[in-house]
Amino acid sequence: MNITAGRFKGQKVAAPDEKITRPTLSKVRMSIFNTLQAIMDFEGGSFLDMFAGSGIMGLEALSRGFTTVYALEKNPKAFQVIKANFSKFTPAPELIKGDSLKLCPKFTEKFDVIYIDPPYFSGIYEESLAAVKNISKGIIILEHVTDVDFSGFEILKQKHYGDKIITFAKI
Repeated sequence: MNITAGRFKGQKVAAPDEKITRPTLSKVRMSIFNTLQAIMDFEGGSFLDMFAGSGIMGLEALSRGFTTVYALEKNPKAFQVIKANFSKFTPAPELIKGDSLKLCPKFTEKFDVIYIDPPYFSGIYEESLAAVKNISKGIIILEHVTDVDFSGFEILKQKHYGDKIITFAKI
C-alpha cells in the first residue's frame, strides 16, 4: 500500500495478514480525505483512528496536514505491523495498544475527525459511535457494511463502494 497524498505521498506501508485486517483501499482513502477537505482545514487538526489495522489512515492524516494523530489497535500482530510502519515516519502518529471501546471514553481531548472502521459484522458499530460521543468536536467517519442506527448524529454524507458504506456524521 502507498500513501496517496501529502508530504508522505508514495511512501509504502505494510499491511497485516488479510485474515487480521482489511486495509481501506487507496481510492476509498482518497475519497474520504477529499470529502473531508471540502468540509474542513486539516492544518492543526486532530485525527483519531479507532481500529488502526495497518495504520494507513493515521499516516494519510499526518501526510495531509493533521497535527495530532492517534491510532488505536488491540490485535497484537496488527499492532506490531503498525509500530514498524510508524517507525519509518517523522512525525508519526501516537500508537496505543488496547481496546478502542474502552480507550476512547478515557481521552480528555476532543478530536476534529474520528475514523471508525471496526471488524465487519462485529456488531459494534453503534457501540463504537457511543464510545466517541464525548470526544468528538467535528466529523465522525464510519466505514460499515450493515445498517447502522445513527440516532443522535447528523448524517452529512454517505458514499457507497461495493458492499461498504462510508458515512460522514457529526453530533
